[in-house]
Amino acid sequence: MCRAVDLQQAVLAKNDASAETLRSRLTERGTTVVNLLSSPGSGKTALLERELLLARERSVPVAALTADLATENDATRLARSGVPVKQVLTDGLCHLEAGMLAGHLVGWLPDDTRVLFVENVGNLVCPASYDLGETLRVVLASVTEGEDKPLKYPTAFGLAQLVLVTKTDIADAVEFDEAAFRANVERVNPGVEVVLTSARDGRGVGALLDRTLAAAGGATPHVPVMARRSEGLHDHAHPHDHPHPGAGSGTGLSEGVGADGHGPLAAPRP
Repeated sequence: MCRAVDLQQAVLAKNDASAETLRSRLTERGTTVVNLLSSPGSGKTALLERELLLARERSVPVAALTADLATENDATRLARSGVPVKQVLTDGLCHLEAGMLAGHLVGWLPDDTRVLFVENVGNLVCPASYDLGETLRVVLASVTEGEDKPLKYPTAFGLAQLVLVTKTDIADAVEFDEAAFRANVERVNPGVEVVLTSARDGRGVGALLDRTLAAAGGATPHVPVMARRSEGLHDHAHPHDHPHPGAGSGTGLSEGVGADGHGPLAAPRP
């Protein structure tokens, strides 16, 4: 067990180094990354589609990369917004890693991209431990998932810099207790902003884009207590029974860039 934990910590440390490299390169070229985490079926894709449409209306250069174990359904849906979209199929891996993300950006991400939205694999366990080089980490939960969701997944919610509640148009029908949900979020992540949204009726649409552009403009995102205690967004090992790129089994996902995240990215914008 100790050896397994040591290996996991080594994998996380390697990912952290890749994330810092990627963050520096993207920041230098003027691109802000948003890491979106949620359970499957939370309405993440529907809300993101609305945000992408709004960004296009405002002439904000954005792009989206979406990850799933299988199918390109989410990319097809997001592409309707008219912004650059890329699908990543993880072939069973339950999360993205920084080196994988870096590899998929090479030769694809437009030079003028101001914001890159990364729709992580639908999972609130594995992705919570992996820094992708993001500036803003956002966790989404729908009103159908229960008010105790933050307590069941304390790492994901505890490291969030913004929490979005989705599908609020059916909140009354499922008897969603907003006060209880907010109280539970506060227990694991004091001070984090919680925004109510609905992709169907438009409530809260634009909040994600606004918060992202504020961060891109230099505003300091919320710093979770959990992140301060661990001195980063990564020191939360969890058991795995699947291989990791660069840890004994490659996935072939990082063509054009090494698993350490190093490789060519477009030059900074003047």
